[in-house]
Amino acid sequence: MDALSEALRVVRLVGAIFISARFSAPWCYQSPRADSVAPLLESGAERVVIFHLITDGECYVELGSEAPVHLVAGDAIVFPQGDAHRMTSEPGLAPAKGARLDAVLARRPRLLVYGGGGAVTRLICGYLACDARFAGLLLAGLPPLVRVNVRGSSAGDWLESSVRYALAEARSPRPGGAGVLAKLAEVLFIEVLRLYMHEQGEGRTGWLAGLNDRIVGAALNALHRKPAHAWTLDELARTAGTSRSVLVERFQLLVGNAPMQYLTQWRMLLAANLLRHSTASLLHIAEEVGYQTDSAFSRAFRREYGLPPAA
Repeated sequence: MDALSEALRVVRLVGAIFISARFSAPWCYQSPRADSVAPLLESGAERVVIFHLITDGECYVELGSEAPVHLVAGDAIVFPQGDAHRMTSEPGLAPAKGARLDAVLARRPRLLVYGGGGAVTRLICGYLACDARFAGLLLAGLPPLVRVNVRGSSAGDWLESSVRYALAEARSPRPGGAGVLAKLAEVLFIEVLRLYMHEQGEGRTGWLAGLNDRIVGAALNALHRKPAHAWTLDELARTAGTSRSVLVERFQLLVGNAPMQYLTQWRMLLAANLLRHSTASLLHIAEEVGYQTDSAFSRAFRREYGLPPAA
């Protein structure tokens, strides 16, 4: 299993589509910072990542002092750092002053119809909630705005038609519609990351850039396949088909730390996930992540998190 699939398998992700909108020009709405709305979207979430998918029409997104970005049907955008932003039919419009956000989110998915009666844009808004440390690993190095067009992928048509179907089902009396939407939100988010990995050019850094690199990607895949293995730098370099020095240099450049440091961080993230969501003994968890004794594991865990495993 590749590193991205393994990471997504072991870490708890919660997704949802919470707004289906039909806006007619002129229109503009302001989205607050993701951390300010996280308690409304997912109780107890450490990190929430907002994304939008334009299903019909066109619009713009305004992010801070950056130039407005023109969006067309099929474009999906993600805000890895959770920045406040505006979605608008044209740049420079003042955002609408609508209902309180908690009232809007009281029923999901909420159908919003708003605007001045001109050209129509349809979009959906969703989120993915996850562990803060996992989000930091997965989204490290990404720009404030990630944009891809899902209609350029083999999964794009299926995703869009599935989302439309699930939205209709969620408004019907049949049970299970919200659950289908939640899974589709996760699939859509993952597809955006996969497309971004494929499209990103030279000079990008971060975990996804490392995964897309021949040398670093091979090392990451090996570490994620066998996290409990007693890896040495020599063995990892041989697995990646390069020298120790080249591996360390490229790993540090793209991922931001040394391979063995990364392995420790990933082991501790795995352990934290097991501590939260399983009833396994401390010794069993220690062995699962590559430590022969629970005392050695506890020391490593405290160094990484500043707390003992029991906390």
